[in-house]
Amino acid sequence: MPRDLRLLPKAHLHLHLEGAMRPSTLTDLAAEAGVPTPPVRGYTSFAEFGLQYRAASALIRTEEHLRRLVREVVDDAADDGAVWVEPHFYPPRYAGQLGSADEVLEIVIDEGERAAAARGIGCGWIVSALRDFDVAQAVDLAELAAKFAGAGVVAFGLAADEALFPPEPFAEAFRVARDAGLISAPHAGELAGPASVYGALDALGAHRICHGVRAVEDPALVERLAADEVVLDVCPTSNVMLSVVPSIEEHPLVRLLDAGVRCSLNGDDPLLFGPGLLAEYELVRDTIGLTDEQLAQLARSSLVGSGAPADLMAEAVDHVEEWLTRS
Repeated sequence: MPRDLRLLPKAHLHLHLEGAMRPSTLTDLAAEAGVPTPPVRGYTSFAEFGLQYRAASALIRTEEHLRRLVREVVDDAADDGAVWVEPHFYPPRYAGQLGSADEVLEIVIDEGERAAAARGIGCGWIVSALRDFDVAQAVDLAELAAKFAGAGVVAFGLAADEALFPPEPFAEAFRVARDAGLISAPHAGELAGPASVYGALDALGAHRICHGVRAVEDPALVERLAADEVVLDVCPTSNVMLSVVPSIEEHPLVRLLDAGVRCSLNGDDPLLFGPGLLAEYELVRDTIGLTDEQLAQLARSSLVGSGAPADLMAEAVDHVEEWLTRS
């Protein structure tokens, strides 16, 4: 019998808060607002995907809506065997509506702590800037993230289309975040190729890269990622559905692992893509044949690359080894 992947301790590092909303919650919020449930499938481009994401986000209209979303995301992570969850969050989305950006961030930190404690796991936050907004806003967000470093925020990210907005203009924002001790975790190597990954490393000082899979197009870059122990927060189903790769069978995850690159496995936006964390682990085992040793390697990398407290991380890594010794 295969080992139970639910029992494999792991961290969920690459998921966007609203994109991890339960479909049932989306339906409930739409009914409460008196509008049709927004579609979450059928997009044919990243731009259409973004419109669907924003339509779902627009249904978060009260503090309780936001708290419900956080609780359910933490619960779903725990149900999938995560001992640490680290969602991406863009506070300005609700600023004005639910208070200042500081107050909005305080809401998700507070609810994340409560929900995680109730499930016996940990929760930290990635404050994520958006490339298609002014660079000055990214600096402001980095300063906000720095204010909450060690108090709920563990990383600083950069999302939206890297093919249209390269990383270099955001160097100052990431300097602010790194100086505060935050993990640098920008998106790169998804909609743009190796140049975006080099930019994330050189301009943003990336410790982790969300996606990063197109690094395989440049062998020297793959060698650098392996040598520098940069973690790629990989999302196979997302990559297929946004046409980054043709199929799960052709996903470069195995090549990256074989080359010594540290990778974590993640759901990205389960609302729009389908699988959650556990389902992604099952998918790569069943479809591309990852061994239990490789699956444990993914889990180990997710923990070591996370912003989790050292004691939680060390205990979970020990439990990964225990999982491997079970018959």
